[in-house]
Amino acid sequence: MKSALKFVCATAAILALSACVAGSGASQQAAAAGPMSLLFLGIWHGLIAPITLIIEIINRLAPHAIPWTARMYEAKGAQVEYDVGFYLGLAGGPSILFARRYRRVV
Repeated sequence: MKSALKFVCATAAILALSACVAGSGASQQAAAAGPMSLLFLGIWHGLIAPITLIIEIINRLAPHAIPWTARMYEAKGAQVEYDVGFYLGLAGGPSILFARRYRRVV
């Protein structure tokens, strides 16, 4: 029962992440909103970049396996704020994921 609940939660998380991936309508609308929006959008896209990369590879190898397309980088967000946020998210993503695993106990 616990594994089924984990599977449902993981599936819901993947669907939620895919809703605001680069290239989607919501992402393009947020990119046109302003500098703070671009910064946070860049951080978000940097955080989900590893997942987006896997989706892009699946789409290249099996074009109709996933019903949506994903882009690694938002083309409408080509400004300094988005770039800074993207690189902060990309650099901070792995450290957030593995911070719990390598925490020292004093």
